[in-house]
Amino acid sequence: MEINKFESIENIELNYLKIEDYNDLKNAMIEAYSNLPNMLWREHHIKTLVHKFPEGQIALRVDGELAGCALAIVVDYEKFETKHTYNEITGNFGFDTHTNEGDVLYGIDIFIRPKFRGLRLGRRLYDYRKELCEKLNLKGIVFGGRIPNYHKYAETLTPRAYIEQVRKKEIHDPVLNFQMSNDFHPVRILRGYLEGDKESKEFAVLLEWDNVYYEKRSNKAEIKKIIVRLGLVQWQMRLYKNLDDLMQQVEYFVDAVSGYRSDFALFPEFFNAPLMSEYNHLSESEAIRKLAEYTEEIIQRFSKLAISYNINIITGSMPEVIDNNLYNAGYLCKRDGGIERFEKLHVTPDEVKVWGLQGGKKIQSFETDCGKIGILICYDIEFPELSRILAEEGINILFVPFLTDTQNGYSRVRNCAQARAIENECYVAIAGSVGNLPKVHNMDIQYAQSMVFTPCDFSFPTNGIKAEATPNTEMILIADVDLDLLRELNQFGSVRNLKDRRTDIYSITHHDI
Repeated sequence: MEINKFESIENIELNYLKIEDYNDLKNAMIEAYSNLPNMLWREHHIKTLVHKFPEGQIALRVDGELAGCALAIVVDYEKFETKHTYNEITGNFGFDTHTNEGDVLYGIDIFIRPKFRGLRLGRRLYDYRKELCEKLNLKGIVFGGRIPNYHKYAETLTPRAYIEQVRKKEIHDPVLNFQMSNDFHPVRILRGYLEGDKESKEFAVLLEWDNVYYEKRSNKAEIKKIIVRLGLVQWQMRLYKNLDDLMQQVEYFVDAVSGYRSDFALFPEFFNAPLMSEYNHLSESEAIRKLAEYTEEIIQRFSKLAISYNINIITGSMPEVIDNNLYNAGYLCKRDGGIERFEKLHVTPDEVKVWGLQGGKKIQSFETDCGKIGILICYDIEFPELSRILAEEGINILFVPFLTDTQNGYSRVRNCAQARAIENECYVAIAGSVGNLPKVHNMDIQYAQSMVFTPCDFSFPTNGIKAEATPNTEMILIADVDLDLLRELNQFGSVRNLKDRRTDIYSITHHDI
């Protein structure tokens, strides 16, 4: 059979390998491993593999003829993570190293017959392995890759230098080039890996592919959220008689977004500012300290709402006095009853001058039942270092409660928030207030358009906007975000902003104060 044109192929299929395939397999191995005659699998080897792990043994046929094969087992990687040989990983070819309780798919062989090469058939076998790895919820795929051209350079290059030159395309190695082009990355050199491999000088490269969908096994009765629903409250500034009146409006919105089964409710910065109207006869700095007296009770009421409506609430922010210092702080009230504090780190010149606000000292991410999140208050989103620190901690969603009076101020928040979504491969949700408060000094007018931003790649909206509210209108905004898309973006995106950082020439440091 001669393969000269793609048009001559009528059927390509992958099937589980059967013991009845052994004669075809043997002949294929003789062709593929003509320079490694001792690499031929015996019939009892194949029988054992098929019995122990049928899903891992795959035959690729072209028009009914065996064209290639892939063999794999599942291992407890902790036992082999450091140096190991081919004999050790296969249990001296008895495959007792295979365990259904393992966490890594280990590739023990893969080949394409010479006359079928050039058709990218090997990629199909690797793609099958990746799909199997995801299906079995394994951490990734690992194998020892031969470097068959190394013998030509062994006198002048170490294995490490050889691999680096292959990576830079200065040396061509057909096996290693192919593996790296299929998203496998070198981890370490294995010395004495495959006995008798003269071409590789018995060296191999340990290669890994990480399963971005892997979820650590847990005994807890919980469901891992992949699609997370966000509820943003675009809050109307209006006068309220008292705290009960204000919290009645808060509960109205919590009820509304939880009615749509939202996982989070996001309120704006200083949403409780209308309560300062009672103190309008005082100076601005005195009035906001009076407003801070409500904060503790508001937090407790938010926490009760989070529990009773089964929703995580980001309270926006409120003034808070600690040791006679005035801060702008907010709280994450979780539906499981937990309460965590966040604070505004950068205060604007006006906030310092008029209110005497001080910047906070702590930046942190938060664990929730929907994954790790970050929260930055208004002006903080204009400092890209903060969101990058949170991204390095593994956040998926960044929430930004804000308060802006003019379109200029809003545009700064909006444009910086969208940039943070692209830079950090995460979703960014911003929520602000609208309307006016003529009886509250320094809070006269508001401008906002609440939005949910995404990265910009094929799996996301082309303009990077998942959802947007009507400008300057009281309303709620509901949007679903898919966390799996972020994992794919991080590994396979058109650009990879987190992976491609030049940390060899710059870095961001985080100081605890």
